[in-house]
Amino acid sequence: MKFKIIFTLIILLILAINSYSVNSNFQINQNAEKGIEGIWQGTLKISGIELRILFKIKKEEGGTLSAKMDSPDQSAKDIPVSEVVFENDSLRIEVKVAMGKYLGSFNKEKNTITGNWYQSGMTLPLELKQVEKEPEMIRPQTPKKPYSYNEEEVEYLNEKAGIKLAGTLTTPKSGAPFPAVILITGSGAQNRDEEIFGHRPFLVLADYLTMQGIAVLRVDDRGVGGSGGSVSKSTTADFAADVRSGINFLKSREKIDSTKIGLIGHSEGGIVAPMVAANSDDVSFIVLMAGSGLTGEEILYLQGALIARANGANEETLAKNRARQEKLYLILKQETDNLKAIQKMKQASLESLDEAEKEKLANQGSKIEVQLKPLTSKWFRFFLTYDPEIVLKKVTCPVLAINGEKDLQVPPKENLTAIEEALKSGGNQNYSIKELPGLNHLFQTAKTGAVKEYAKIEETISPTVLKVIGDWILEIVKN
Repeated sequence: MKFKIIFTLIILLILAINSYSVNSNFQINQNAEKGIEGIWQGTLKISGIELRILFKIKKEEGGTLSAKMDSPDQSAKDIPVSEVVFENDSLRIEVKVAMGKYLGSFNKEKNTITGNWYQSGMTLPLELKQVEKEPEMIRPQTPKKPYSYNEEEVEYLNEKAGIKLAGTLTTPKSGAPFPAVILITGSGAQNRDEEIFGHRPFLVLADYLTMQGIAVLRVDDRGVGGSGGSVSKSTTADFAADVRSGINFLKSREKIDSTKIGLIGHSEGGIVAPMVAANSDDVSFIVLMAGSGLTGEEILYLQGALIARANGANEETLAKNRARQEKLYLILKQETDNLKAIQKMKQASLESLDEAEKEKLANQGSKIEVQLKPLTSKWFRFFLTYDPEIVLKKVTCPVLAINGEKDLQVPPKENLTAIEEALKSGGNQNYSIKELPGLNHLFQTAKTGAVKEYAKIEETISPTVLKVIGDWILEIVKN
């Protein structure tokens, strides 16, 4: 989730890019034909989201084939392909680093390849058509170098965890000491720019704030880019410890005003920021961008219903989905043994199906287990039951909480209300709560807020949001 919604396919593809450096020119079939060379593009459809997939196939010296795979809507490029076999108009492509494979049949007359993508128990139709060039992402807000401020690659240590963290620090060219902010990403394996669907929202935000006179530190998540550790083996509380290390790093910098260090958290980052602020006198303000005021379980129910409804589900389907979720989450809360939890969730899942659905899944028991396994991760177990209200009541520094009116992942009214009630109950009198019209979870200007729109919208982040955040911070730090 970011509160990216966690789709196994998305996570595996991104982890493949971030975790491996592999030469993709492997030995392949000797009888390659010229007709299969080139760029082949298709679209996977997953729960209303459309993801473009590209296979770039070429012939090497000696006639062998090699390939690389792109997922442009996930900003994943040149994923190593471990095997390409093209024989008798049948194509097999294996991508071991993503634990996926493609099997297709080549139609010479139509110049198309029809087949399926297989990954983590999923079978997804994927028709490929040959294109002349790779698609271009139009992202007009992405800053271009040279910048009008200083940019520095930095590294520091979370000493308790023994993890190196890597990021980028941008500072104005004059006016030191500067107020500073740390940007905290949403869930999943995120790089320092919080890159998704070709958008780089944290780069855009850092650029804007730095030009307003605010230093900005943005950091790769654990196990991503230059940072050590592992996202999949960590919890939200672990990420809070990483942010505390970032604060210590900023305090050591001569040009940073150590009395004016704030946090900006997006989505899950909006859970992390209050965790840190509630236990540190070094945090002078926090900004929650689509942060949560409800438990993870409550968020998942609301999110699931909104997204399913946006994809055309009727009320009967919504009710069935909710009932299934409740059963699975109850098992997770009661059964601490992961293997036993998976088996119990598998049984509960099968019992909730009608006869036609059961017959369809009759021989797919292991696939169901693969899809259920992420629910037993340390991160998900923590997220499911964590209640932000407890920590929000302890936050005494100024708080800006904003949500997009069309956010389907962290519904604005329920969460902003919960955040405000918690802050008020805790005695915090310096907070601002804003629901911003027409914006989605990524704070893009959107028509419906549906996840499938994210990649199609050229705007990375609404200029209104940039101004709201920048103006509020400058007001807070002016004294």
